[in-house]
Amino acid sequence: MQQLTFDVEGRGAGTTHRLTSFNFGDPSARLRLYVQGGLHADEAPGMIAARMLCGRLEALEAEGRLTGHVCVVPVANPIGLSQFALGQQEGRFDNYDGKNFNRFYPDLGTGAIRRVEGSLTADIVSNVKTIRQALRAELTHWRASTPADRLRKVLMSLAIDADYVLDLHCDGEAEVHLYTQPAFAQVFAPLSAHLGARAVLLAEISGDYPFDEAVARPWIDIARAFPDVPIPLSCASSTVELRGRKDVDRGVAERDAAAIVRFLAHQGFIDGELDPLPEPLCEATPLAGSEALVAPLAGLLAFTRDLGDVVLADEIVAEIVDPLSGAVTPVKATTSGVFYARADTRIAETGKRIGKIAGKQPYRDGLLLSP
Repeated sequence: MQQLTFDVEGRGAGTTHRLTSFNFGDPSARLRLYVQGGLHADEAPGMIAARMLCGRLEALEAEGRLTGHVCVVPVANPIGLSQFALGQQEGRFDNYDGKNFNRFYPDLGTGAIRRVEGSLTADIVSNVKTIRQALRAELTHWRASTPADRLRKVLMSLAIDADYVLDLHCDGEAEVHLYTQPAFAQVFAPLSAHLGARAVLLAEISGDYPFDEAVARPWIDIARAFPDVPIPLSCASSTVELRGRKDVDRGVAERDAAAIVRFLAHQGFIDGELDPLPEPLCEATPLAGSEALVAPLAGLLAFTRDLGDVVLADEIVAEIVDPLSGAVTPVKATTSGVFYARADTRIAETGKRIGKIAGKQPYRDGLLLSP
């Protein structure tokens, strides 16, 4: 194991935020995985799972069974981890400018297309090397002027050469679910099965350029720009939502880490026999078909359906109770699917997103993720 640290200059004179990565296996290995937790720094399940993963990888390395290289960043957002207001941590948005830490990553594909034009050949291996050099060059020249952008740049520099990228998050209250691009649905099917995911949500463009898309989408864009040369999609990425904010448990995190290790084995990172693939608990569905239930008015929030339930269109999923009059307003699903996530607070304001249902039919466009 090799531990590396990176300093990110803060806003105040003399202030810095330190980022730590743990690296396992041969850095020159053919296969590379990047894993991070806590990009939204108020989401602890991903951080503890990443930490548990480090222990398993260290053991595999000591046994000589790790054939690929794995970089793990358990705490991907030291800036957000330091933000507190009125006794509460705010790790999703930068307190300075209000921007989501998992949005607004640079589009490296457009510039990389210009850089590789005329340099690609019929040699797949050579093309992958050329494209990765171009992506690194684009990232190097990206001007990151704020601490949050400098953090984004460091994180992308760690992931830019990876074949697989896992960004570990959680929701308010939720079943395990994954976000990825349609091209990678089959790639992450073993991970979904081993984690027991209840939803896998697919979108090539979800909006505002989150981390997982920023590292993978350039390969899709470059392949489309040069259809006459062989260009494999050499970075498959997924945002993995490990249940809800309160689901921080060492035993559960150990099982999540074990599931990730089994996924690694399926991808050829580990010597030894593969564990049997469990029966998947869901099929992939379009993110554009995921319904965000919205509170129509303010009041007390009471759910009438449990997470993991399959609900039908027009079924009541929650109720908003007026604490003064006692009036009850039902919130109904307009699509059928798995009720996979919901708010972790029980006081609703008008327009609050209170739950998510994984529907099979796309009906939304534009920005598909919550702010």
